Amino acid sequence: MITRLEPSLFKTIVANTPLISIDLIVLDSAGRALLGQRQNRPAQSCWFVPGGRIFKDESFEEAFRRISLEELGVQLTLAAAEFCGVYEHFYDDNFSGVEFSTHYVVHAYKLTLDPELLDLPQIQHSAYKWFCIDSLLNSYAVHQFTKNYFYSR
Repeated sequence: MITRLEPSLFKTIVANTPLISIDLIVLDSAGRALLGQRQNRPAQSCWFVPGGRIFKDESFEEAFRRISLEELGVQLTLAAAEFCGVYEHFYDDNFSGVEFSTHYVVHAYKLTLDPELLDLPQIQHSAYKWFCIDSLLNSYAVHQFTKNYFYSR
């Protein structure tokens, strides 16, 4: 059974190890990218692609299905996505404050989806917006780590 860690244990882990995660680069048929405005640290208030961390004893396939459901409101499989590469994200803060940094090793996957199929939750993001690629690359509100996914496109 996969469960979320108790906050103090998770804080110790974030302070001492990298986290492994999956980011979802979601495009619509017009080539616009879905970004959410993050409510939590790190990258709080920035526009960012949906995603989440992989839990211990959770396979990539299980994590992908869970993260797509939690972040997009629709459960998807790895077969529906195109692997885009592994990225590293280094933040000066963490989910609990600023006393230590956060390090993610991110596996990025691209999906093309119909926006009408999505049921976007408000847990991690306070708002969602479809961005033209040029617009997101030139926006100060879009986090640099998200922009990095689109430079090589």
